[in-house]
Amino acid sequence: MKDIATPSRTREILKKYGFAFKKSLGQNFLVDPNVLNRITEAAGLTKETAAIEIGPGIGALTEHLARKAGKVVAFEIDKRLLPILKDTLSPYKNVEIIHQDVLKANVKEVIKEELSGYSDIMVVANLPYYVTTPIIMKLLEECLPIRGLVVMMQKEVADRLSAQPGTKEYGSLSIAVQYYTEAKTAFVVPKTVFIPQPNVDSAVIHLKRRTKPLVEVDNESFFFSLVKAAFAQRRKTLINNLTSQMPNGKEKKEQILNILAEAEIDPSRRGESLSIQEFARLSNLLYPLFS
Repeated sequence: MKDIATPSRTREILKKYGFAFKKSLGQNFLVDPNVLNRITEAAGLTKETAAIEIGPGIGALTEHLARKAGKVVAFEIDKRLLPILKDTLSPYKNVEIIHQDVLKANVKEVIKEELSGYSDIMVVANLPYYVTTPIIMKLLEECLPIRGLVVMMQKEVADRLSAQPGTKEYGSLSIAVQYYTEAKTAFVVPKTVFIPQPNVDSAVIHLKRRTKPLVEVDNESFFFSLVKAAFAQRRKTLINNLTSQMPNGKEKKEQILNILAEAEIDPSRRGESLSIQEFARLSNLLYPLFS
């Protein structure tokens, strides 16, 4: 039987079930088996690997995961797709579809119940554009027992995840992702290989989980709130952002300036010029002032 991910088979499936795309769910189905092969290759799957997928759609990527991995667990929020997936994935006995919003799901519990026999687990998904960032942050912050993620998203978002200091893409999201993972863009996917065709190109990014965070911080939530404050208004200097965004920042301006001097960071620099190491140093010095 032809791959699900060919244009003709995808249209056939959609017609059979009278399926209409929901823009609110960011549904764009991939119709190029070569791209799917490259995604599974980037994930380094074997029969000893379990894969977690988010938003399987009609099962195009799921099928490729099922062929390579030992087991696949896929979260699908749209109940209209459940009978379609039951049909398209019927040849594969190693797939479990969970009808749930992954943002509300207890993924750790699902791993325990469904994937207890696997020590190598990868998240592999074509993420819905409108919730890419919350999904990635949830999976990273929950410290799941995963090797990493190979996920497709808007190219613009992928560029932000792997961005370096001093670039216009670099921001609080770059720092949050690189704190937990080594981020690398695997390849770019043109918009022409989707039904319906999105407005922008996509990219597949490989996020390899670090054994420990890139930098040591005394308080993680304070570190991330400091980073967010530094990027609150990109054109503003570090001292202006910190005094306007941190609690009682204006009253503490002198102390903040003293701490910046101690950290050897010029207060007139902008947040986008600071490395994650500089943010960590500043966070550890500022934390006692705001705790």
